Amino acid sequence: MNLRSVISYIGLVAGAAVANAADGSTAYNFLDVTSSSHIYGLGGVNISIIEDDINVIDQNPALLGPEIERQLGVDYMYYLGESNFAGARFGMAAGDHGAWAAGIKYFGYGSMKSADANGTVTGTFSPKDICFSASYSHDITGYLRGGITLKGIYSAYDEYSAFAIATDLGLNYFNDESDLSLSFVIANLGGQVKRFNETYDRLPVDVRVGFTKGLGTIPFRISVTAWNLTKWRLPYIDVGDGTSTSFEKKDSFASNLFRHLVFAAEYVPSDRLYIGLGYNYKTRTDMSTYSRSFLSGFSACAGINVNRFGVGVAIAQPHTGATTFMLNLNMRLYEF
Repeated sequence: MNLRSVISYIGLVAGAAVANAADGSTAYNFLDVTSSSHIYGLGGVNISIIEDDINVIDQNPALLGPEIERQLGVDYMYYLGESNFAGARFGMAAGDHGAWAAGIKYFGYGSMKSADANGTVTGTFSPKDICFSASYSHDITGYLRGGITLKGIYSAYDEYSAFAIATDLGLNYFNDESDLSLSFVIANLGGQVKRFNETYDRLPVDVRVGFTKGLGTIPFRISVTAWNLTKWRLPYIDVGDGTSTSFEKKDSFASNLFRHLVFAAEYVPSDRLYIGLGYNYKTRTDMSTYSRSFLSGFSACAGINVNRFGVGVAIAQPHTGATTFMLNLNMRLYEF
């Protein structure tokens, strides 16, 4: 298997998790795979959810704050084939109006056969990506907070390796009285410092906006997240039921609009429990090429806080060949 095949495979695996496989940034799509089971269950993309959980800062550093004091979060995700993703993150307050966090994320894609130019199998290798991150946030006003995450990304595919640097910039407005959260994020700004070979692989730079709103006395909240805002047109090929070779390109206004949006709803009866459901139309339409299931595009999550610990789980089935599962554990070390 050559380098380009490996990169394409990893782009497909990571891209299927976040519905980003068809947007042209094949080498680093894993950066958009969330480490939060809560976010994964809400459609895989959410930048505005407010929780006392260090894992949710994954897609927006402005969600980090002094309320996340001495927290340790660990995550694990089982995905396609032998792919396994895992990570850990630790955060602390920095005075009354700031906070910092550091984390590491490992993306393993199982064992693959290596071959020479003639197709002769020469052995096996295990491609992997590792992302190191450091985040800082600060309260700008009583309602507005800004944050930044710096990421170092190391990739090793057989004898090839690469290193890149990326930055996430985020803002969050949160009004506790109206239970309204509004966020803006620029994700994955940066580039490769060391290339795999002579080809330059781009990072999946993205602009995102989102809101989360509680429904007053009813213990529900809703979220809408807009992403892939660096370009409007996101066409896809509809292959129908797979019995015909006549494919149709979908590029209407409505199709493009909904492929930019992720919808989510949660039942939150207390700060100890949540149950959530998400729908990502881009996941569903992207997976039409890969035998999507009836549940493709939908995801679900649940979490509970007990004493010093929080546990979260999420599940989704992007296509018939893979039921994905994600687990989070959050420990509040200051309570020990």
